Parts: sequence; structure tokens; C-alpha cells
Amino acid sequence: MTIKTVTSREFNQDVSKIKRAALNGPVFITDRGHPAHVLLTIEDYRKLTKTKENIVDLLAMPDAADIDFEPSKLKKDIYRPEDFD
Repeated sequence: MTIKTVTSREFNQDVSKIKRAALNGPVFITDRGHPAHVLLTIEDYRKLTKTKENIVDLLAMPDAADIDFEPSKLKKDIYRPEDFD
């Protein structure tokens, strides 16, 4: 996979060429010398955004019932009034 960088002007002048370049890897498009956009093929985009589980499944932690957890008691107070004098 190669990464190509082009200016906004180059992109506007030959979009087809840049789309072909994206078949070999991401194309960074700069604006005034700074990366502003990335052109990817739809396959590369889907690979990046593909997840096996959604956030609800991850937060549910179905195996958490098997975890033994008993936190130790704190030896001192975690709250104390602050003295601003």
C-alpha cells in the first residue's frame, strides 16, 4: 500500500487520475500545504470502519458475572474541605 499526497489544485485538475491512485492506497489531499482530506476506495473505508461488535455489546460485558471483584476499603477520607486562606 502506497500513500500519495496531492494538492487541492492537482486534485481538481485531474480527479480521475487521483481516483486511480487511490486504488493503490490512501491519497492525502493538502490545502495550503497541510493535509485536509483523504481519498480511500470504498473497500478500504469499509475495512477501517468494520466492527464485529457494537458499543452496546461491548458495554454489556456478558462475561462480567464471572469476575470476582471486592475493592478494599479506603483507609482515609477522600473528601476534605479545602482551605483557601
